[in-house]
Amino acid sequence: MRNRKNVSNIPITERPRPQPKILSMDTVKAAVNEFVSTFIFVFAATGSRIVVNKITGDAVFGLIATAIAQAFALTAAVSVGIKYTDMNPYTCCGHLNPAVTFAAFIGGNLHIFRALIYWIAQLLASIAACGLLVFFPGGQWVPVYRLSNGVGVENALVLEMVMTFILVFTMCATVFDPKATKRYNAPPLNIVVVVNDQNARKQVQMPPLNRFSPLAIGLIVGANILVGGPFDGASMNPVLSFGPALVTWSWSNHWVYWVGPFIGGGIAGFVYDFAFITNDHKYIYRGFRKCP
Repeated sequence: MRNRKNVSNIPITERPRPQPKILSMDTVKAAVNEFVSTFIFVFAATGSRIVVNKITGDAVFGLIATAIAQAFALTAAVSVGIKYTDMNPYTCCGHLNPAVTFAAFIGGNLHIFRALIYWIAQLLASIAACGLLVFFPGGQWVPVYRLSNGVGVENALVLEMVMTFILVFTMCATVFDPKATKRYNAPPLNIVVVVNDQNARKQVQMPPLNRFSPLAIGLIVGANILVGGPFDGASMNPVLSFGPALVTWSWSNHWVYWVGPFIGGGIAGFVYDFAFITNDHKYIYRGFRKCP
């Protein structure tokens, strides 16, 4: 029998990293959870824009009402959806945004297969939510994200990049970062990781979800809408603009609401992972085994 090399004395960052199962019941549950939470957000956010257009002609009031409504909707939807899958914060649900999922993938924290599953769930949720909104309000127009008069495509592209960067960076700091919950004194979760090639196991502590992360994410979205709403609607989320564009079949400059968020989110995910996630945490949270 071939002798296996004992690597128990090798530093934790240099040990082999076992990977979780990609296709599992946990993935299915995560996809369903992503669909439901994204549906909640898109339905509430788009529905609030319909109501604002119906009841008021005051642009300032409409902008503030939209910002507040989307902040509330996102806070609730993230609270519903966010949870660890496979006991791993990097594969958490509650992204509600393909740009956030892309950021997790770019940072090396999410497998491409699971990212694709999340994207499909998010798009289907957007289609379902906007499809219902076409019928429920009695034929009310579903507002589409458009560039305002005088706003060039390049201006909107940069604006979407910057706003999405801020949003995703906030989510990385409050959700993906293992250090995010230490200051809240919440009880940690105990998980078991493999520490050598002989399947020796070691119990480590994983911080729980940050109880304030949904509120932080909702607030930054509301603030960004107040900044970018008058110029391009401040989508920051491809599925939020995709559903209305599909049901109204209006695709003018629609690519801006995909390219901008993906570039901004990808940069945020890469920068935060490179600059703020330590090697020890990367090992523990990427090379995990679910507790028996």
